Amino acid sequence: MENKLIVGVSGASGTIYALNLLNKLAKLNIQIDLVISTGAKEVIAHELKKEINLEKLASRVYDNKNLGAAIASGSYLARGMVIAPCSSSSLAKIAHGISDNLLTRAASVCLKENRPLILLIREAPYSRPMLKNMLEAKEAGAIIMPASPSFYNNPENIDDLISSVTERILDLLKIKNKSAKRWRDHD
Repeated sequence: MENKLIVGVSGASGTIYALNLLNKLAKLNIQIDLVISTGAKEVIAHELKKEINLEKLASRVYDNKNLGAAIASGSYLARGMVIAPCSSSSLAKIAHGISDNLLTRAASVCLKENRPLILLIREAPYSRPMLKNMLEAKEAGAIIMPASPSFYNNPENIDDLISSVTERILDLLKIKNKSAKRWRDHD
């Protein structure tokens, strides 16, 4: 299995999930191929507020307009792709095969190559079109993951809540992560 993972950040609220995931992947020595949408850049500036540069956590950063980038091809071997957070717009494009930017093209490539594609849906509540798009994306092979933290691990702070979601992503990708708190580990 390749030690590379494509991470997309789209314009939904919840960029803290991307930051947490990227930090975990970097600590696990996973090569991170990062693509950030224009909308995500605006949300990052608003939500993270600090001088945080997600691009510094990546091995490679791709311009979302570059449809000729390596990650736009099925010949580029990667473990899969995570879009965290995944906006309703990106979800709709992926569900219907619209590859008008690098983020959606890389996602389409993962689907056609039968590689894991995890869409971390943060927006709520879900409209009927979003639910239909989730079903379409699922039927195409994507993993739909709502950004729903677990509470059985007795979270003490927001990082614990965020980590419970990103550690589940690592599990879905079969990336070993010893820091994950498991159900009934404490019994």
